[in-house]
Amino acid sequence: MAKFEIKERDCLSRIGRLETPHGIIETPALLPVINPNKMLIEPDEMRKLFGVNAIITNSYIIYRSDKLRRKALSEGIHSLLKFDGVIMTDSGTFQSHVYGSVDVDYLEIFEFQRDMGSDIGTILDLFTEPDENRTTAKRKVIETVKRARKSVVVKDKMLAACTVQGGVYEDLRARCAEEMGKIDCDIHPVGGVVPLMENQRYDELVRCIVSSKMHLPLSRPIHLFGAGHPMVFPLAIALGVDMMDSSSYAKYARDERFIFPWGTKKLQDMEEIPCNCPVCSRVDAKELKEMNKEERERNIALHNLYICFSEMKRIKMSIREGSLWELVEEKASINPLIMDALRFLERESIKEWLERFEPVSRKSAFFYINRHSMHRPIVYRYQKRLLSVYKPSGEIIVREEVEKPYGRTYRKEWERSKTDIVIKSPFGPVPLPLDEMYPIAQSVFPKVIDKESEELAERILNKLLEKNEVKPVEKPERGKRNLDIDRVRFTLDMQFGKGVSDILLDGEMSIRKSKSTGKIRNVFVDGRHILSMRARDGMFTLKIAGARILHEFYAPPRYRVIVENDVSRFIREGRNVFAKFVIDCDSKLRPHDECIVVNEDDELLAVGRCLLNREEMLSFNHGIAVKVREGLDQS
Repeated sequence: MAKFEIKERDCLSRIGRLETPHGIIETPALLPVINPNKMLIEPDEMRKLFGVNAIITNSYIIYRSDKLRRKALSEGIHSLLKFDGVIMTDSGTFQSHVYGSVDVDYLEIFEFQRDMGSDIGTILDLFTEPDENRTTAKRKVIETVKRARKSVVVKDKMLAACTVQGGVYEDLRARCAEEMGKIDCDIHPVGGVVPLMENQRYDELVRCIVSSKMHLPLSRPIHLFGAGHPMVFPLAIALGVDMMDSSSYAKYARDERFIFPWGTKKLQDMEEIPCNCPVCSRVDAKELKEMNKEERERNIALHNLYICFSEMKRIKMSIREGSLWELVEEKASINPLIMDALRFLERESIKEWLERFEPVSRKSAFFYINRHSMHRPIVYRYQKRLLSVYKPSGEIIVREEVEKPYGRTYRKEWERSKTDIVIKSPFGPVPLPLDEMYPIAQSVFPKVIDKESEELAERILNKLLEKNEVKPVEKPERGKRNLDIDRVRFTLDMQFGKGVSDILLDGEMSIRKSKSTGKIRNVFVDGRHILSMRARDGMFTLKIAGARILHEFYAPPRYRVIVENDVSRFIREGRNVFAKFVIDCDSKLRPHDECIVVNEDDELLAVGRCLLNREEMLSFNHGIAVKVREGLDQS
């Protein structure tokens, strides 16, 4: 099994490290397609210009040529392509799509990839055309799985890529993915989707990716064959695609088409080239038109690569910032067919799935881009938790949104009444004590949002009122209370679950606030420091004293990450928890949630922050599962 680990994440995207015989691939990765018969740009030049350390080429093309085959077998694929980085090979499946069939045995072509030293070899699966009927698609899935089982037996040290097929039938994709997950392979390409991308059938593309990803082992990288245009990159990566290949840089160049982040343009239609890459800053449209065909094609191909790799850098930056959904929605605002594809992600079942992998907060603020912004998993989580956790103390008064944080305007009214103040926000209703919690305070909206999002927020407010059988009042009932204490209680229940505030705050509570900002910093109960509130997202970090309370009150596996007894000493000393030592985990924990670490005997070892959810912890054998903040021996 390949060694793959997650370093950073956002949505389902993963900045990770995949080890191969010829080096490490950092995901998400774009592998340029190299035609061994016509190398428009040499792989080594790509490495120097773009930092490319992984490429993909077609083993069937090499196999069909006596000259190339002999050299590949005698000197190796790396010598043939004059490239010492990672080389992935396809098997001829795409040629079967183009020409109808290939004249090679599936085991023979897989062994050929192994024998010429491919780092990642792909099975010869059966390409399922989008217009094929269910019977044909099902037959091809069964045969593809059979071929995968037999192929991996002979892979040796080569990583095996076993492709998920199934056409446009989501249940067949799911079935194929489940069967592939049982096979000892390393990478899972999503195949048979090039026709969908060529015809901008993005809704069906998303369904193919999601139905495959949902049923594949989380510890294996996902590859998208023929990703093509960078317009698709952010969406595919947000849905869990780790690697992509593309020949579009060369294919478009042959047709004198320029790739741009927002679309494509033919050279003949441009007087100005809206780009300042090294190619376009050196020559203008007129000069390109006057070049000989070969030189023009090469320059356009170089430009296309600059754009593709620039977009990949932007995606990685977005992952690190926690703003990938914004980038996805930006692309959807440019192309309405991508916007249509996003509607599939608004299904309740898909939102529930996406939410399981959604970090609890981000480094960057929540930026509203378009109507899909209010269907992001973080919004779904807020609304779902609010409806399950929040119970008014009495009457409710609904107030209009004001400048954030809302407490600056409504603090006095809250503290002088018994009536709960609920703010009408784009996220839906916001009880005043939650006004500093992510993403409420850390959000940016225009003065007017789209009508559909307004109606969604209104529906959530009505659900809240109906669930609690209350009607808004016009005037608050007089009373006395403390917003800071309520903020601690409300935030705890939203972050950790209903009723947790009663458990953690059972005793004499005191609050320490920042002298400079006036915001809550630390919470003490009976003199013990149990919680600290983070300024950046208004959520709590758990201290050892707080962890002890949760550990004593709640039965396993609640709030727990359970590790092997053998590593107990290291965790108590403050070492991080690696996924391979995790035995079980609370299924309610989400990435970046606070957790307590215990051993098999339920002995408290440490407190920390999850980097993975339960499914990921149990799937991965490499990488950190919990970033330990404080071990028991350190307290």
